[in-house]
Formats: sequence, structure tokens, C-alpha cells
Amino acid sequence: MSRNRFLLLDPGTVRPGRIPLPPAFAVKATTADTEGRFSLLEVTLARDIPRHTHHVADESIYVLDGILEVEFDDRVVHAAAGAFVLLPHGVPHALRRGSTPPPRLIQISSPGGWECYLEDLIEAGPAVLTDGALDPAKINPIAARHEIRYETAR
Repeated sequence: MSRNRFLLLDPGTVRPGRIPLPPAFAVKATTADTEGRFSLLEVTLARDIPRHTHHVADESIYVLDGILEVEFDDRVVHAAAGAFVLLPHGVPHALRRGSTPPPRLIQISSPGGWECYLEDLIEAGPAVLTDGALDPAKINPIAARHEIRYETAR
């Protein structure tokens, strides 16, 4: 019953997951909380996210602080605090830090599952990095399980 899913989190509180995520990813609503409809995270973009495509999930972003640089399809836009970005599934995009300190945002994926992908990625540890940066070729085997594909060459 829906009323049994009521959730109120105090400031700074996050939802528990399969494994703890770094503080840059504060899970506020899990896929399980929403019966699969969406997941919601408060994110500090500590690392640039390489160009990739979600094949199923739409990604919505509301910028809380700072500037988020968004590469969408073949254009680049800068989203400042208060801006909203909808990244529909099937369209390549990348997210980059456009400010120091890095941007802080609310990220919603619909249907849910983003936090599950992050858990898998964090669990892989440094094996997905090359010279300290996310390596698309190393991420893709993990991302494929979540219907995401990173571009390995442009």
C-alpha cells in the first residue's frame, strides 16, 4: 500500500544501500522506495562524467549550487544554480564540473536504478580508472548491466 512507503529524511540523512556510497552521492529515494519508478540522489559532481547514453532511463537534474557543464548530443550548455536539465534516454551526454567548488545537484532517474549502478561502480574501485579519471572502456562492462553505454572514442 502506498501510504506505507511514506519517507521523511532529516537533513544530511541518506538511504542505506547494498554498500555505502561516497559522500558525493547522497541517496534520498531508492528504486525500492519508489517501486521502481525513480531514484533520487543529491550529488556533488566530484569527477567529470564521460559521454554516455542511457538506453532506458531519463535523467533529470536540478542544479543546487555551482555550474554544471552539460554536453548534450553535439552542444555544450552551462547550467547554473536553479537550472533544470532533462536528459532523455537514447541521447548521448556528458556532465562536467563548470565551477569550483564543484556543482551540487539533485539527480532523478526514471525508471530508477541509478543508485544500483553507482554501487556496482564503487564496488569495482580503482579498476574503472585510468590516471585517476573514469575510463569508459573499463566502465562499460558494469554499465551494460544497467543499460548504459559510455563512448570509448569520438
